[in-house]
Amino acid sequence: MTTTRPSGGLGGRRRRSARIALAVTAALAIVGAVSAFHQPLRELDPNAEQASSEVAGTEVIGIRTFEPPAGLRIHADLEYGVADDGTLLTLDLCRPEADDAIDDALPVVLSVHGGSWARGDKANSDWRAVCLWLASEGFVAASVNYRLVPEARYPAQIEDVATAVAWLREPGQVERYGIDPTRIAAFGGSAGGHLASLLGTLGDGPLDAGSRVAAVVELSGPVGLGRAELDADGASEWLRGIVGQFLGCDPGAADADCPQAIEASATAHVDPSDPPFFIGHAEAEVVPVGQSERLAATLEASAVPVELAVVPGDAHSIGILDAGLRERVAAFLHAQLG
Repeated sequence: MTTTRPSGGLGGRRRRSARIALAVTAALAIVGAVSAFHQPLRELDPNAEQASSEVAGTEVIGIRTFEPPAGLRIHADLEYGVADDGTLLTLDLCRPEADDAIDDALPVVLSVHGGSWARGDKANSDWRAVCLWLASEGFVAASVNYRLVPEARYPAQIEDVATAVAWLREPGQVERYGIDPTRIAAFGGSAGGHLASLLGTLGDGPLDAGSRVAAVVELSGPVGLGRAELDADGASEWLRGIVGQFLGCDPGAADADCPQAIEASATAHVDPSDPPFFIGHAEAEVVPVGQSERLAATLEASAVPVELAVVPGDAHSIGILDAGLRERVAAFLHAQLG
């Protein structure tokens, strides 16, 4: 099912925050060493309880129905930067071929895990399956870890994923892993869908430079965090609570009392320079479908190509990424990245 409807709430508002611009600009200057304050390096713990998938339970749904073919290659725990608080930032690369020969440069899809901005890991079983699925489709998949709540709040997370994109474009990575730096897309689910959407709507200029991306796929993302959007969608207390923890303020407060709620909303940054979007959402899931519908309508109003897939049921994020939706997403990515 593909559907759009006119935007509501904050929809067409276009605010450009100086704070956001500075944060993303800073992210592009990748920190290759510990800061002048000699912060000790600390790693995100992939074995922590918080590293579990955002797809609850053990039911075999969505991405769990994917069986990876033999011959895919994984480069695990590659360091893409050190945050200013000393956090070592890593990602995994999944590639189509199993040998060391790299011929033609391949397009890249940055894969951003979910987990309420507070948990999740690039290599948990569900997101490793996403990485391998993207590789099986002929992409270099870069499954990224980023700083989590409560140790780090917004904008740390968008700084990290922006840094990862810039790192992928460095000549060393381009040559070593056979990456085409002009063809990078972002894929995310849940909180990762929010970050992928924000990455796609921030900034202007060419989509093949800096931290800009050429296409975005987001599933079940809470993409409009301002009070008006949450109210319009009947957002649950749970959703309002995790948004508040992420932002470090009350998203139900007046905009002046929680300005980062607008700054962190993809809907507030849409303009005609943005890349094409594929948006997926379930009809009755934990994140209101109105979030995705409004983003789709806002993109459409700015003449940005967008495909919205609303599927039946209450599965969330990559829990809706079954064979049918995988086929649609792969077709979208191939069309946009070549």
